Amino acid sequence: MEMIMGKEYGYVVIVVVVYCCLNMWMGYQVVKARKKYKVNFPNLYALESENKNAKIFNCVQRGHQNSLEMMPVFFILIVLGGMGHPCVSAALGLFYTVTRYFYFTGYSTGDPQNRLTIGKYGFLALFGLMICTISFGIKLLRS
Repeated sequence: MEMIMGKEYGYVVIVVVVYCCLNMWMGYQVVKARKKYKVNFPNLYALESENKNAKIFNCVQRGHQNSLEMMPVFFILIVLGGMGHPCVSAALGLFYTVTRYFYFTGYSTGDPQNRLTIGKYGFLALFGLMICTISFGIKLLRS
């Protein structure tokens, strides 16, 4: 089988799968929180006027929701940036994944400020991935 990309691109693929596993774990935490705090479907969030645990449930839900919102940006940057810079992109992607874990667990405490303790550094990884993607685009234009 002929390889289109270098073997190092495998690191990018593995990091994408690791992030998918993290996302599934976060989804499971939301399901557990739904049961614990009695928030039934189809309600995305709990109302504070109807549920004394609304704030903590909403923080768990919001941590996962924000990760879902950022996932397309992360995926496109790591996939494209990884084509030109696979090892750097994989390292940045792994760093981003770790920061998303701390973003979620911090948010899940019920205090939204806790999401920023380590989670705020994820944007550095995204910025690095943007640079890798732009560099890859420039390489394509020059070839």
